Amino acid sequence: MLKTFLDERREDNHLGPTAAVAAVMRLGEKGPEVLFIERAVKDGDPWSGQMAFPGGRTELKDKSSLDTARRETLEEIGFDLNQTMILGCLSDQEGGPKGSSQKLLVTPYLYWYDQENFTTSLNHEVAAIVWVPLENLFDESRHIQYAYPPLGNQLWPGIQIDSKRVVWGLTLRMIEDLFERVGFPLKLR
Repeated sequence: MLKTFLDERREDNHLGPTAAVAAVMRLGEKGPEVLFIERAVKDGDPWSGQMAFPGGRTELKDKSSLDTARRETLEEIGFDLNQTMILGCLSDQEGGPKGSSQKLLVTPYLYWYDQENFTTSLNHEVAAIVWVPLENLFDESRHIQYAYPPLGNQLWPGIQIDSKRVVWGLTLRMIEDLFERVGFPLKLR
């Protein structure tokens, strides 16, 4: 089903800086839901306080971007992705802080978790984890124009998760890719 719409694991041949993230899904009370992290607020962090998928930059010890996603998820939320089923990859996304020349290639991996208990241990980079029903992401009443405070008044497409959280930017592009692949494109722009 969903796996037929995803890319297989790919060769890591990008020459610049890379990163990888894990979009973990499970069956919740309202149907499929996806796990987001709320990044901790930290001075000097261009992604401070944003909603994201667990993950981060590739390190020399990582054999592949898949290893990066697994290592970073374990470090950030204490969750071992080896307990899940990998469904495949979404499209690579180019990321970097807005207004910066710093760019990196981010590979998003999609996972399915089918167990009852989900235990985490958040590190200093993560303020919270939030499970969001996919139906909420598709709900057009939650689609907004978002002004990320550090960037001034410029508006960006976003999805209102709750009264204080918005998915936007790179993470939103990954969500758009997922919905496009399964035949339900989001109408955000």
